[in-house]
Parts: sequence; C-alpha cells; structure tokens
Amino acid sequence: MATVTGVLTGFDDYPIHQTSQPIAHPASSDANHYDRYFFNGYTSTGSLYFALGMGLYPNRSVHDAAFCVVRGGEQVSVYASGRAPADRMRANVVGPIEVRIIEPLNVLQLLIDAPDQGVRAELTFRSRTAVLEEPHFFLRAGTKVVFDYTRLTQMGRWEGWVEVDGDRIDVSPSDVFGSRDRSWGIRPCGERVTVPPPTILPQFYWLWAPLNFPNFATHFDVNEYSDGKRWHEVAAWLPASDVIPATSPSEPEFMRHADYDISWKPGTRHMDRFELTFHQWDDSAATITLEPIVNFQMTGIGYGHPEFNHGSWRGESMVTGERLSIPVSDPLDPRFIHVQTLSKATFTHPSGEQEVGCGILETLAVGAHSPTNLTGTFDGA
Repeated sequence: MATVTGVLTGFDDYPIHQTSQPIAHPASSDANHYDRYFFNGYTSTGSLYFALGMGLYPNRSVHDAAFCVVRGGEQVSVYASGRAPADRMRANVVGPIEVRIIEPLNVLQLLIDAPDQGVRAELTFRSRTAVLEEPHFFLRAGTKVVFDYTRLTQMGRWEGWVEVDGDRIDVSPSDVFGSRDRSWGIRPCGERVTVPPPTILPQFYWLWAPLNFPNFATHFDVNEYSDGKRWHEVAAWLPASDVIPATSPSEPEFMRHADYDISWKPGTRHMDRFELTFHQWDDSAATITLEPIVNFQMTGIGYGHPEFNHGSWRGESMVTGERLSIPVSDPLDPRFIHVQTLSKATFTHPSGEQEVGCGILETLAVGAHSPTNLTGTFDGA
C-alpha cells in the first residue's frame, strides 16, 4: 500500500479540490476556519434528549467532539479533544466519539464508547427531509470578518440505543425524531487572538428552529442586530417522507417572509412562549406555536463552556466528562445563556386545520435587543 507523505492524503485521490493546494490546506488561513457536525434527538415528551457536536479546526491543528444525554434532571457529557490529523478521512473520530457517513445526505451514524464517563451509544440518523442549504452567513466587525460560513440543516429519525451508567435506552424511529446540521467556514472558536478591547458592548442574537411534524417539517432561523434589523434569515416548509429512510424527498419550499413573537421567561434569556408566522407567496399565512418542555444547556456539548469550548488546544489527546443538574440554578450565568428548548409545536394551516409535532428553538441572546426588551450583556428579561 502506498504511504501518505507530506500533506498529501487519501482525499487527494478524489476530484474534489476547490483550490490548487492539497485538501489538507484550507483555502483560508484564518485561525477560526472550521468544519463542524451537529446532531440532536428527542422524544416528544422530553423523556430522552441527546446531542453531539464535532469540529475540525485545521489552522489550529485541533479537533474536538462532545456527546451529551439528558437523563431525568441531569445532563451527562463526554468531551474529547486532540491533535487534528492532516488526513480528513480520520478527522471524524475524536477519542471515543465517531461520526460515520453511511449514505451522504441521508444516513449517518454516531458511535460513542466512553465507559469511564458512563456513556455508550450506537445511533443511526435517517433523513426524513431533503437537506436545506441556509443562506450564506457573513458578518464583519469593523474590518474583521467574524462570520463567513455555510450551513445545511436536515430533519430525520433515530434508531439504536444509548447507555448511561449501564442503563440502556432503546431508540426507535417511531418516537425519536431530531435534526442535524453541517457547517463550515469561519466563525469564532478556540483561544482568542489578542486585540484591543471593544468600544461597544458585545451583541449577538440568534434563533434557530428545526421542527418535525407527522407529514412535514419546518425550519426557521434569524440573526438580528440590537435594533432588530436582520442580517440573516430563512423560513422554509419541508416535505417529509414517511418511508424509513426517506426516498427522494422533495425540495424545501421557502417562504416569502416570516415574523415571530417571543416572550422570555422572567429573569432569564430563555424562551417562555414563541409564535412564528410563515407568510407564503400567495399571501396566505400559517402559524407555529411552541410550548417549552425542557431546556438543553448547550454547554453540554461545549458551546460557551469555560473549560471545554470548541477549538482550544488541550494536548495530544484528552477525554473527560461532566454532569450538570438541570434546570440550572442561575440561568443568567454566561455558560447557561445558550439553550435548545425542546418544545411541543402546533402548526395552524391557513385553513385553520392544526397539526402537532415537536422540535427545538435554539436561543443565544448576548447583549441588547430592543424588540424583545433585552438590555445589558446578560441582564434578564
């Protein structure tokens, strides 16, 4: 067998190059260049919720991953990190956490074998919708590019099992739904580069809502400045297949416009009530109402974690765990601002007919947002 030398890797044998350089060389030298997986799965009652995140940061020579299961009133997490391999064919395994692509854009598998942290799992995601390419994300802060990336989102079903402390939970596609995303490009990660302090308070406002209904799915997301002006948004209705796995699902139907109304739980930045209005191209309107079931703290898979954040160097190989009681005692702690709220979803068609499903509303609101009466950096509503 031929050996891999220098920065040439197995993927260089495929006609997939986007630059004149080997695949191991990112097109951008920005330290914040990344390539990432995200998955979640849940029952409609909240009896089970799990999530996985995995990222590659080639210009930092780091890759990391985390898997978290909500069991009762506890989030049980496994965190892994290490030196990123130049060969992208090996970049989807970080310590005891692996993501396998069984059938691109359709079937993927998660394998977790972390007995020291009390967590094992074998979970297969099978799509029920086509992938949705969200509009490109791009944002500058002064002359610095902060965001420049692409994301795809897809809804699906799960099957397999999760084991926590020896207790195995069977996962059936009949009642465990979820979503996944893939994103790549540039966004903040890892140790910060030393720069002068900002002259204004930080501000970031993000809502992301992939929802599963019996015969279809919907997706909405938005980024807004502090005055409510949007710099990114998408709203779409996605036909879903009831065949497992989905066979040739139809393409997403994008809405003409979407409005939303959110109320924060008093003293927090977590959703208490949410209503979304989809304005269709024929001027009809459908509404989606969300009722919270449980908040998943995104710190459980590294988002905003003070110690196990994404893209930071933690040595050649690191595997550890953490257990977090939920609901958290201080929801305004910066670690706990970022949540995915598992919710009951009610879709009201223009005709008035209603259908019930479930999904998540992800919220990350840092800084002021005058339309929803948020002030300061982490002040509660």
